[in-house]
Amino acid sequence: AAGMFLRLLSDVRWRAANPKWRRMTCSQRSTSSTAEPHPVSLPAQAQVVICGGGIMGTSVAYHLSKMGWKDIVLLEQGRLAAGTTRFCAGIVSTARHLSIELKMADYSNKLYQQLEQETGVKTGYVKTGSISLAQTQDRLISLKRIASSLNVMGIPCEIITPKQVAQLHPLINIHDLVGAMYVPEDALVSSANVSLALATAASWNGVQIHERTSVSHVSVHKGHVTGVETDRGQIQCQYFVNCAGQWAYELGHSGEEPVNIPLHACEHFYLLTHPLKEPLAGNLPTIVDPDGRIYIRNWQGGILSGGFEKNPKPLFTEGRNQLEIQNLQEDWDHFEPLLSALLRRMPDLEALQIMQLVNCPESFTPDMRCIMGESPTVRGYFVLAGMNSAGISYGGGAGKYLAEWMVDGYPSENVWPLDLKRFGTLQSSRTFLRHRVMEVMPLMCDLKVPRWDFQTGRQLRTSPLYDRLDAQGARWMEKHGFERVKYFVPPGKDLLDLDQSKTFYKPDWFDIVGSEVKCCKEAVCVIDMSSFTKFEISSTGDQALDSLQYLFSNDLDVPVGHVVHTGMLNEKGGYENDCSIARLSKRSFFMISPTDQQVHCWAWLKNRLPDDSNLTMEDVTWKYTALNLIGPRAVDVLSELSYAPITPEHFPSLFCKEMSVGYANGIRVMSITHTGEPGFMLYIPIEYALHVYNEVMNMGQKYGIRNAGYYALRSLRVEKFFAFWGQDLDAFTTPMECGREFQVKLEKGMQFVGQEALLEQKQNGVYKRFTMFILEDHDTDMDLWPWWGEPIFRNGRYVGKTTSSAYSYTLERHVCLGFVQHFDEKTGEELVVTTDFINQGEYEIDIAGQRFQAKAKLYPFSSLFTHRRRKDEVELSGYQRE
Repeated sequence: AAGMFLRLLSDVRWRAANPKWRRMTCSQRSTSSTAEPHPVSLPAQAQVVICGGGIMGTSVAYHLSKMGWKDIVLLEQGRLAAGTTRFCAGIVSTARHLSIELKMADYSNKLYQQLEQETGVKTGYVKTGSISLAQTQDRLISLKRIASSLNVMGIPCEIITPKQVAQLHPLINIHDLVGAMYVPEDALVSSANVSLALATAASWNGVQIHERTSVSHVSVHKGHVTGVETDRGQIQCQYFVNCAGQWAYELGHSGEEPVNIPLHACEHFYLLTHPLKEPLAGNLPTIVDPDGRIYIRNWQGGILSGGFEKNPKPLFTEGRNQLEIQNLQEDWDHFEPLLSALLRRMPDLEALQIMQLVNCPESFTPDMRCIMGESPTVRGYFVLAGMNSAGISYGGGAGKYLAEWMVDGYPSENVWPLDLKRFGTLQSSRTFLRHRVMEVMPLMCDLKVPRWDFQTGRQLRTSPLYDRLDAQGARWMEKHGFERVKYFVPPGKDLLDLDQSKTFYKPDWFDIVGSEVKCCKEAVCVIDMSSFTKFEISSTGDQALDSLQYLFSNDLDVPVGHVVHTGMLNEKGGYENDCSIARLSKRSFFMISPTDQQVHCWAWLKNRLPDDSNLTMEDVTWKYTALNLIGPRAVDVLSELSYAPITPEHFPSLFCKEMSVGYANGIRVMSITHTGEPGFMLYIPIEYALHVYNEVMNMGQKYGIRNAGYYALRSLRVEKFFAFWGQDLDAFTTPMECGREFQVKLEKGMQFVGQEALLEQKQNGVYKRFTMFILEDHDTDMDLWPWWGEPIFRNGRYVGKTTSSAYSYTLERHVCLGFVQHFDEKTGEELVVTTDFINQGEYEIDIAGQRFQAKAKLYPFSSLFTHRRRKDEVELSGYQRE
């Protein structure tokens, strides 16, 4: 029986179940397949070549063929679904923290449900439901947050008591449980057979499938895919899709132009048992016990149970060494903690006869999210891999989104959290990946509270001020590999307690951040923001200006020295980037973007800027340290250090000047703080960074200067209703939907990308509006805090989700930012969102199932922020949202 399970993919079973596939794709096959291993020659060319015949490759082929692309070749080095897919536990679960992952899993579930009827291939689909157990109150809160998201998505889900768990699954020991989450529509499948069904449907639609064909090399010419080399010859193609699973990293590096795909394999164990004396019912719910680090499902009257141990074993760090995955060595000592957890949860299994301990590789990524999208360096090279042990749950949805990306230019949902371009080359070190996946795999079960940070692969990219700031009590977080300060622990505080405090409630750093915010508002603070992405774009003539005018929505033909806030939009008017651009000279521009835009923005511009030797773009992120000098006394500090007039008359808002600060020349100073508070950004050549920082801190002492971190920045920007890209803004959000019409110049004398979509929105109205919510009946000390992703209700009806939140120390209230939509109560159709619709509703924010009243605002409470300021300081911060 074990042998049968592990050979679900035997060619005999596949071809017996699929005679049509055999006839269509193997019509030239000789009668003796053993004598003729490759009976069908490869085509000389195709539109798309997909490498990998597991759940991802077959799903991409299926969806591309459904969307009308027929000239597709799928290559598998062994047999279809003979890799990780073959060993997959087959649990389809929609219980996901991330909205895009939840949507992928929900689509997959619906797809698999009808696949057998569509193809005639038995997929083993059984709707069993799943129960996620909570042994602690914090775990229950985490489940309640997921349940809130599932319910508003229309996926049935409920929080249940331990007694209800026992009723649904009588063998479960409930003595240590505080509750659970029940998702009745979760399912089980045979993952290998799902792959075969997808392959069958794809082949009916014209996809050619070739097994036992290895891709050795992807050919590239002028930055675009031109073909693939295989052990059976070359295929010319326009698109290549890397669905090679755990081998995706090696395949990415085998081409003429390396493509970095940061993933690494670990051993993954699960147990198979013989049937119970009274075989388990086929529809018993799957059990997920994250606190015990295990999952349990019915398998042929017995059970299949695996988990994610605390000390995982990385695999294949040295690279590729086998074609098909054979069952790796059993390791009972290693599995023992998971076995103990299983026996605690199901004590009746003590006498059960074990059939086999299966050990198979699973690939994991540096941030526990899968990887999809087009390579930033090679056009036409797409990737779908790194499923973090959730391949069958994501397979259908991920294949659909990647197919949409290829056919339409962008998927139908915001997939930025999964985009390959969220990573840079720095995440492709094998040492980094090996160490990070050893942390990631246990995190699959660990409780994820707000603001948790990875511990491995740290101190990789640091500011020149890192050691100075660290010595002053900086607590660090990481973004795009760059260390950034969260806050500074004052002398005398218990550092250990503060570092280990993880909670869904009021955090221990509350008062520390509050004092940093107070200093920003009343005196002056310094925040090291060196991680910002920084590009310089210049030309010999007007090429730079003309190109940027076309690619950005605001008017960049401004006098030298002016700073412009602008969106870099796509054809639908959505934000691909949100940035500030300073005009350094008539033909030179300095562009400041969010930290995680370094790869994405570079690729976007490179692909759209004209191929002109007189036009240059340089990434200068590493050349400049950025210090944000925030507060009403910033002007005093800077004027004393530069001996230059810094008053609003001489240095108006949104202005850029090259100045001397202390002994250092060539400091780019901008009157902008990204918070709405008065102050300046200093872009300092890195060799001067330490000197300028020391000068600023020494001169600022008499003005009460102190260091601050990004938590203070978040509080300031959220209470000022500033949207940030990657959190609030994305490729599906337009300036018209978030109150940034003033950053769009529709009549600037030339066309720009996204202009037509914005003109249409201006004429017809918008279907969602960025809105600010102030929680009314929320107790900061006692209630759960909002994070992001909380459902928003208007007059009792779901209208959207929050995108950011922070405590406003000025309002002494929590502030959430999010988008409100308007759905017709009868038809569910999207309607235009008007100002009246926003203002006339009664709102609630759902935090883990508990709703809190909220007041909606379309503009910030500017009057509350200016009552302490002098008139000139108000003028200095006169611009609104940036």
